[in-house]
Amino acid sequence: MKLALWQTGGFPADVAANLAALETTAQAAAAEGATLVLCPECWLCGYNIGAAVTALAESSDGASARHVADVARRNDIAIAYGYAERDAQNGRIYNAVQVIGPDGSVLSHYRKTHLFGPEERAVYHPGGRFEPPFQFGGLKFGLLICYDVEYPEAARSVALLGADVLLVPTALSEEYAAVPDFIVPARSVENQIFVAYCNRVGVENGMRFLGRSCLTGPDGKALAAAGAGDALIVSEISKHAGPPAARGFPYLCDRRPELYALLTSNSDVRC
Repeated sequence: MKLALWQTGGFPADVAANLAALETTAQAAAAEGATLVLCPECWLCGYNIGAAVTALAESSDGASARHVADVARRNDIAIAYGYAERDAQNGRIYNAVQVIGPDGSVLSHYRKTHLFGPEERAVYHPGGRFEPPFQFGGLKFGLLICYDVEYPEAARSVALLGADVLLVPTALSEEYAAVPDFIVPARSVENQIFVAYCNRVGVENGMRFLGRSCLTGPDGKALAAAGAGDALIVSEISKHAGPPAARGFPYLCDRRPELYALLTSNSDVRC
């Protein structure tokens, strides 16, 4: 199957404009043969918009979700998009990603578990679990958001749940180039999975985003990569790519979990 990553600056705090742009992008991705398009973190509302998130947060089945579902159906493509989710029951706001299938149904949903910095913690509640991968196009897709993938424990957890592909919407600023350069390829190799890392671009209220979205294979090599501007990158992924790489990097098979208890203990760490 073909996977598309939509690297965009979007329209901060303008949900209607972002939804309108999605129609054009979904058409373009489908025309290139993609069956799933991944949008950046907080694509729907914008990332660095401060307290405006409170007004723009929506429920997972709200008006924007229904609009995305319509776009997915019209273009026969799955759409994974980042947004600010307001829990319909308790009113809490989460940094979330939702995946809508080509038929308009919800394939998966995930809330960011590792919040980055005081700005995120001031607005969002952290998610409390990793979601099991969802089946699509003959592959199993797992979800993380931005800072999550920088934790080897998080990526490994989703890989152990059975993921073949990790979708990671992100909003990475320019001082953190080590993430796409080193960390993302490492997560692919050490977990024998594809990692689709889709970033924002441009400047948003003083925050300059890096761009550099990439799709890496189980051997750590980039199958597709973007620069610093708006881009739609598309690449083929296949479950058959995993076994040859795994023979050279058998990390999952050679693990010794009995030695790793410290990873889940509450040992004191200086922060």
